[in-house]
Amino acid sequence: MDPAEFVRRNTAIAAPPLVPEIRLHLATEVTPIWQASEETLARHALPPPFWAFAWAGGQALARYLLDHPAEIAGRDVLDFGSGSGLVAIAAALAGAARVTAAEIDRFAAAAIAANAALNGVAVAVAIADLLGADEPMWPVITAGDVCYEQPMAENVTEWLRRRAAAGSLVLLADPGRAYRPHSGLVERARYEVPTSRELEDRDMRETVVWQVLPA
Repeated sequence: MDPAEFVRRNTAIAAPPLVPEIRLHLATEVTPIWQASEETLARHALPPPFWAFAWAGGQALARYLLDHPAEIAGRDVLDFGSGSGLVAIAAALAGAARVTAAEIDRFAAAAIAANAALNGVAVAVAIADLLGADEPMWPVITAGDVCYEQPMAENVTEWLRRRAAAGSLVLLADPGRAYRPHSGLVERARYEVPTSRELEDRDMRETVVWQVLPA
């Protein structure tokens, strides 16, 4: 199945609640796209469609970048685990010199490309697992809502701390996931993000944008 066609057929164009400036191809009903993806997953060994939703961490981080463009204006930005590309698009709109969205899912890569085009910005997509990689050097690294599974959260945190030690500004947004690190973080901003009961256990999630400090 063509990933770009799958994205078009299973989503509708909508704006995330906290970031109305940005439009995305998003799932309008959870069950159909998950079922469609599970069928595709069974045939092609693909990950779930996390890219089809504007998760709370991504919304908060995108809001922060749009409200604080001086943080990234004229700088290269890497958005790790980009999903829909929401944060990467916000970085481009905020004046980043170059934005790269890192994803391992080719369906997410197709969604990022479609969403970037929808918002009239340039976002390069790197389909690669960057954990463990120390090059190239990125002045700014963003990561939204990546601490939902323990092994991944630990590996991501270790990598982000190394990147911070190498001189990157590392911004991590988290809505209170169980495996967020509890030290080595400096709060930059806090948002109340509207959420769906189909995705979360509440209607609003308090989400914090953190700066990750070196180990």
